[in-house]
Amino acid sequence: MTDTIALHTRLKPGAEHEYEEAHANIPAELLDALKQSGVQNWRIWRSGQDLFHLVEVDNYQEMRRALAAHPANVPWQARMAELLEIEDDYSGEDLGIPLVWEMPVGEMP
Repeated sequence: MTDTIALHTRLKPGAEHEYEEAHANIPAELLDALKQSGVQNWRIWRSGQDLFHLVEVDNYQEMRRALAAHPANVPWQARMAELLEIEDDYSGEDLGIPLVWEMPVGEMP
């Protein structure tokens, strides 16, 4: 079973362009690390300074543990820490945003 995780992060004022520029050039070694840690897809939407992530991953907690000290992720997280209001240091047991409602499939009239 795949975990689908929603996340919300927020950019520092004025960091919008730099954030988008960084994501236009994700290092190949970081993409490889994400895939090796079970990430199937990661999408990010931006509205002003607010970022909304949707992550599809084999196991979200295992992915975070695998990437916490990964040599491709550490410099990336340092760069993101410069752009985000709150740094993600990969400590703790983050579970993302709790699901409140999901449209029932196959139960429409």
